[in-house]
Amino acid sequence: MFSWVKFEKVPIVGIIRNISSDAFERILPLYVQVGFTTIEVTMNTQGAESMIRKAKAVFGDSINIGAGTVCNLIDLQKALDAGADFIVTPIVVADVIQKCVGYDVPVFPGAFTPTEIYTAWSLGASMVKVFPASHLGPDFIQSVKAPFSQIRLMPTGGIGSDDIARYKKAGADAFGIGSPLFPTQLIKTSNDENIFNHFKTFMEKWEKS
Repeated sequence: MFSWVKFEKVPIVGIIRNISSDAFERILPLYVQVGFTTIEVTMNTQGAESMIRKAKAVFGDSINIGAGTVCNLIDLQKALDAGADFIVTPIVVADVIQKCVGYDVPVFPGAFTPTEIYTAWSLGASMVKVFPASHLGPDFIQSVKAPFSQIRLMPTGGIGSDDIARYKKAGADAFGIGSPLFPTQLIKTSNDENIFNHFKTFMEKWEKS
């Protein structure tokens, strides 16, 4: 079950995409050890359902483990069957959002325009993923927050640790972070100490933001 208490402690959703199951099993304990509280495995990652299931079995009491890139009801059911605590979509998919609301499962749908953001929120989104955020920037978040202060926004896409402070100041409520948090080349090195230190540095920058 999703824990908002854990999420609010460190409102960063680490995004696992196209990382092998073996690599995921190796880096997840380091991610948890550093203090991150929420992670998402995208459904277009090979073995995603198994990865979610295994992660839940080992770390289900420690962190929120969700499914991303859920674009239809079939993928939604697969994600929920695997035990996903929350759902993330790249676009506004009304039936997926409404199903999650009915199941009382937090859902973070992706949206790009103010209309899409408001539509997603009106359908019952727990938080709206502003995607791709790198094409919009912090000023966009601040502008949207002016008329829609009640809508919780999670900019996602191209946000590194050095960007967090500017987005927070603009009114961002959370962050979805993929490759800057899980750089492919670093993960491939299989050097646990370097990976741990990378996570730790990222966390320190978040805490100072």
